Amino acid sequence: MQKSIEEIRKDFPILNQKIYGKPLVYFDNGATSQKPLCVIDTENEIYKTINSNIHRGVHFLSGEMTNAYEKARQTIQNFINAQLSEEIIFTKGATDSINLVAFSFGEAFVNEGDEIIVTEMEHHANIVPWQMLCLRKKAKLKVLPIDEIGELKINELENLISERTKLLAFAHTSNVLGTINPVKKIIKKAHSKNVKVLVDGSQAILHSSVDVQDLDADFYVFSGHKMYAPTGTGILYGKKEILCQMPPYQGGGDMVDVVSFQETTYAELPFKFEAGTSNFVGSVALARAAEYIKEIGFELITTRENGLLIYATHELKQIKGLKIFGESQKKSSIISFLVDNIHAYDMGLMLDKMGIAVRTGSHCAQPLMQRLGIDGTVRASLAFYNTPEEVDLLVNGVKRIVKLFH
Repeated sequence: MQKSIEEIRKDFPILNQKIYGKPLVYFDNGATSQKPLCVIDTENEIYKTINSNIHRGVHFLSGEMTNAYEKARQTIQNFINAQLSEEIIFTKGATDSINLVAFSFGEAFVNEGDEIIVTEMEHHANIVPWQMLCLRKKAKLKVLPIDEIGELKINELENLISERTKLLAFAHTSNVLGTINPVKKIIKKAHSKNVKVLVDGSQAILHSSVDVQDLDADFYVFSGHKMYAPTGTGILYGKKEILCQMPPYQGGGDMVDVVSFQETTYAELPFKFEAGTSNFVGSVALARAAEYIKEIGFELITTRENGLLIYATHELKQIKGLKIFGESQKKSSIISFLVDNIHAYDMGLMLDKMGIAVRTGSHCAQPLMQRLGIDGTVRASLAFYNTPEEVDLLVNGVKRIVKLFH
């Protein structure tokens, strides 16, 4: 039985508070989502009952914690339909996952003169690690552009790829434009040219079901903190045959087999890429967040968020001088906008005084801002726990600010 919006909001205690005496309207979900009680309780319960370092202990608590951690890996495997649990690597987040691939895949497969392709809509986390790789390996970074409504010019990909192209990295969903890219189509094009693909799923994983086998992604990454899980948690999915060929990203405990001063041999997957003491408690809570999403159901999540997106877009467009950036027909519940000459920062500050939390600035996408010819935007990113009444507060708040400026 589906939960009502009232029941859903009770799951998120932070939403039931006031900011400056006004009810909190949280529209900054694209930066980080709020956490349901079941996730908070999972972390608390572990620290109260079975907290102990994993994999290396013979005592009871270590065994229990290890079992919970490896069960969490299987939960994430099922959540994204990976073929094998060892294809799931726990990381600190999407940025950590991308850096892992950029270093390790780069060491194994990228040579001087080779090419990496990214797109014009990428978050800095899916640009800078590849720039660092190209600098280290004397490789070349190429960029797939977007069109006027914020969609990738996929037809140009064929000409962009050459025999030296080793990898294409792109966002499943833009964190600024909200554009949902045709991932499966893009991967198929890249694979036809023997190019590997990394997909940044940070803005997609919480909105709709992801099946990495169906997509045929070589790598798929996402952060826990954007999908109702704790900060400092994340996932790298990689096809086993590729991960096996990649050297370790970091050295230390838990990623080794035999260590001597003469030679060290490394552990098998997935442990080869999980050096040191991981955030094992957070990773178990990440799996609980995935279970919570499944319990709510993507049908309800998608229906609610699409409804909020359509309503908010329509109402905001009624405001004279307001421009929305990113108007793809296939779009997630992200709305980036500006109004006339009102600076995004000023708009964000004034909305905050009304209890409305939005994000302002470049959203870690400065190259995209340069493409759009602006310094930044106001971004309202909506989640399934938001309501039409909250949208009304945002719209009325923007109207009040416009009136003040005029």
